[in-house]
Amino acid sequence: MISDFKNKTAVLTGAGSGFGLECARIGAAHGMNLVLVDVQQDALDAAEAEMKAAGARVLARRVDVSDAAQMEGLAAEVQQTFGAPHFVFNNAGVGSGGLIWENSIQDWEWVLGVNLWGVVHGVRLFTPMMLAAAKADPTWRGHIVNTASMAGLLNAPNMGIYNVSKHAVVSLSETLYQDLKLVTDQLSASVLCPYFVPTGISHSQRNRPAGMADEQPTQSQLIGQAMGEKAVKSGKVSAAQVAQMVFDAITADRFYIYSHPRALGNAQQRFDAIVAGTNPADPFAERPDIGMGLRAALRGT
Repeated sequence: MISDFKNKTAVLTGAGSGFGLECARIGAAHGMNLVLVDVQQDALDAAEAEMKAAGARVLARRVDVSDAAQMEGLAAEVQQTFGAPHFVFNNAGVGSGGLIWENSIQDWEWVLGVNLWGVVHGVRLFTPMMLAAAKADPTWRGHIVNTASMAGLLNAPNMGIYNVSKHAVVSLSETLYQDLKLVTDQLSASVLCPYFVPTGISHSQRNRPAGMADEQPTQSQLIGQAMGEKAVKSGKVSAAQVAQMVFDAITADRFYIYSHPRALGNAQQRFDAIVAGTNPADPFAERPDIGMGLRAALRGT
C-alpha cells in the first residue's frame, strides 16, 4: 500500500489528454516528478507547461509507444534523470471500430501497436528498473497501472480490433500482478477498465500514422466511429474522476479499477456463458434499440 506520493517519479504515456493528463495533474498536486509521454506534440507541450507551472519537475518526450527503440531511449533517459520510476501509467491508447474482417493490416498494426505493444514495452523496460530499486531499498514501493477497458472484459460487435487489444492488456496485467507477487512485496500492479468516459480516444484518427492517411474507412468503420463518439460524449463519469479512482486504487493496492461497476453485469453474463458452454449472450439485451439500429445500418435496410 502506498500513501506518500511526494517526490516520487511517475511515467505517464498518453499524457497529453484524457486519463494520462488527469493523472499527471493529480501527480503534480502531490509534488511528484513527472515523465510525460505522448505522440501529439502540441498536446504534450501544453501538458508540460501546465505541470511545470504547478511546480512539478517534468521530463516531456514525444514518443511512439509502439516503437521499441523509442521506448528504450525513453527508459534510459528516465533512469538517468530520475532513477527508477515509482509509478508507471501505461495509458496511451487509440480507438478503432468496424467489422473485424474489414480491418486492414495497417489498422491491426496501429491499434495493437499502441494499445498492446505500448503496454508491453512499458512493462518490459520499467519493471526490471523498479525491481532493482526495490531490492536495493527495503522501504521502496512502486506500482504499475495498465489502461485496458471494459472492452477487455466484453466483446461488443463492430469493434473487434479494439476488443482484441484490450483483452490482451487485461491478460498481460493479471499475469504481471501474479508474477510480481512471486518475486516481491514492494511492487504491485493494477488494470484500469473504463467504460464510456469523455476523453480524446474517440478522436484517435488524428494520430493515425502518416502511411495510413490515404486509407478510406469502410461503412462499418464509419458507423462504429459515429456510435463510439456518441457513447463517449454521453458519459457521465469524467476523466478526472477516473484518475482519482486510479490513485485510490494504488493507495489500497487494488488490482481492478472500474469507472462503471454496473457494466460488470454484462461481464457476468459473458462468464456465465463461458462456464455453461452456451453461445455468447445478446450484447444488446438491455438496449435492443441500439442493436436494431446497428443491424439496420450495416445491412442497409
